Amino acid sequence: MKRIIDKNKFGPWAIVTGASSGLGKEFARQLAADGLNIVLVARRVSLLEELGNELAKEFKIQYRTVEADLSEESAIKKISDATDDLEVGILLSNAGTGNVRKFFSTEVSEHKYILQLNAISHLYLTHYFGKKMADRKRGGILLTGAMGATDGVPYMANEAGTKGYIQSLGKSLHTELREYGLHITVLVTTPTETPVFYKLGFTKKNTPVQPITVEQCVNEALCALSKNKITVLPGLKFRIMNALTPSAISREMSGKMMKKNNGIF
Repeated sequence: MKRIIDKNKFGPWAIVTGASSGLGKEFARQLAADGLNIVLVARRVSLLEELGNELAKEFKIQYRTVEADLSEESAIKKISDATDDLEVGILLSNAGTGNVRKFFSTEVSEHKYILQLNAISHLYLTHYFGKKMADRKRGGILLTGAMGATDGVPYMANEAGTKGYIQSLGKSLHTELREYGLHITVLVTTPTETPVFYKLGFTKKNTPVQPITVEQCVNEALCALSKNKITVLPGLKFRIMNALTPSAISREMSGKMMKKNNGIF
């Protein structure tokens, strides 16, 4: 397999949050295949250890696991303490979640939880590790946004807002931090066959355009980071759809699908 990320260019260690499943797990696998050592971060440490052992045996890399819940502010210190002696060259800030519900049926405390996990944690991680990378004049940061977030997603209003923040933050820093030699890319995540896809009420039968594989999504994202593209929207069919669909129509379609697929009345 042709290598995508050059560890000599970015640095020997990569941090992957949300690494226990889905995109995060595949990011860890593909980065390990490129020879990078991996710091695996998530709440389920047993799954992280299992994955770390697999990657170490298959790709002869080193790994560390950090049990941390990024919905809690204390998680940032756990991660920084666990990696203080490492030269982190890649930050894959991927942790996040979402629920499909009416805005007023969700307590403010739950909205705040989503905000901390989906947005504020990415801000903290980007600031902390980005500053270290800037001091060394090398490194790469990939932030995970979501297709349609900047247009708004009915019944996921807060979640869309958090992902919209991520996309604006990443695009702004892509230009601002260029002088430090940093690569910053926003992954505008398209429908991808992960546990989250099914959690949001989608199936292969009720989805008009079939999701892409996790492997394709991650591969395209890492290629974009390597080339320092400002954003990447994986899957040609979704790029065409995104280009041709006005935001007002996209928002209406999203709302109808979310409502129907999740039994919202």
